[in-house]
Formats: sequence, structure tokens, C-alpha cells
Amino acid sequence: MKKLEADELIEVLKVRFMKNMNRHAGFDWREIQKKLSGNTIKLIALNNMEATGGEPDVIGYDKKVNEFIFCDCSPESPSGRRSLCYDKSALDARKENKPVGAAVEMALTWGIEILTEQQYRELQMLGEFDRKTSSWIKTPSDVRDLGGALFCDRRYNKVFVYHNGAESYYAARGFRGRVTT
Repeated sequence: MKKLEADELIEVLKVRFMKNMNRHAGFDWREIQKKLSGNTIKLIALNNMEATGGEPDVIGYDKKVNEFIFCDCSPESPSGRRSLCYDKSALDARKENKPVGAAVEMALTWGIEILTEQQYRELQMLGEFDRKTSSWIKTPSDVRDLGGALFCDRRYNKVFVYHNGAESYYAARGFRGRVTT
């Protein structure tokens, strides 16, 4: 990532940070910027999140590893990450009408994590997300081994967890990710 691109991304993140202080009250942007500056791997991950409509923002701090947590905070599931089946084995299992890719592999390639159910619920405490869309979440192996995958959304002021075949994909289902720095 070129310095100019990194500087532009950091400025976008700073503006979003300042605009949404309710997500991270008490945090100091200067501390976050220090962690971001020169961290090319994390900046590339955040840039991919931004470029696909994720609107990443700081939502927490992990004291154990001394890192800030960025998460997709777009109102709906990121538009550039929809119509994906859950993972590569689900994608490979589709014989026809294959989607363009798989959520798990896309996240791994970018160096971000798909949200767990708990992380998804914690995000929903900071705002109302996925009121018209849904997002794949990290699926436990016992469910995945049987061919299923989990996704969440918010309806009727509640967060719901559902299941579907991992090979399914929908125009309104994507995935949310997070990265620490």
C-alpha cells in the first residue's frame, strides 16, 4: 500500500471515528493512529473492508494483546461482500449457479475475521445493523460438518441467528469482519 493511499485511508477512518464517538467513548484517535501508521498488513485489511462497503470503525480495545478492534459498521451487510456461500468446500460442492466466492476464504485472504455470534451481538449493542440484510457468522464445526452454516440479522429490535446450507447464497447476505491493530 502506497503512503498516499494509507494516509487517505487513515483520514477516512479518523473522520468516521470522530463522527461515531458513541462506539468508542474515551478512546484517543492519536493512540489508534500510532498503531495504524506503518502497519501495512492491517491497513490493507482495513482498505479491503472499506473498499467493499464495510465502513470499518473502532468498536473496542483488547487489553490482553494491547490492540484496538475495528469492525464493519455499515448499516447493512457490506455490499461488496454479498452473494457469497459460506466457505470454499461449500463453493466447490455447488455444481451450477456458483457464486463469485466464499465468505471464509475472502476474510482469510484479507487478514480479517468473520464475526462470531457473540461478536455480532456485541456489535448490535452499538447500533442497529442488518435491518434489511443478513451476515454469515463463524459457524461451529459440529454444524458445519453437517453441511450447515449460521447467519444473523436484526428484525423487530431483536438479533436472530438462523441456519442455512453452507452452499446457499443470497443477494442480501454477506459477512461482517473485524481486525485488530
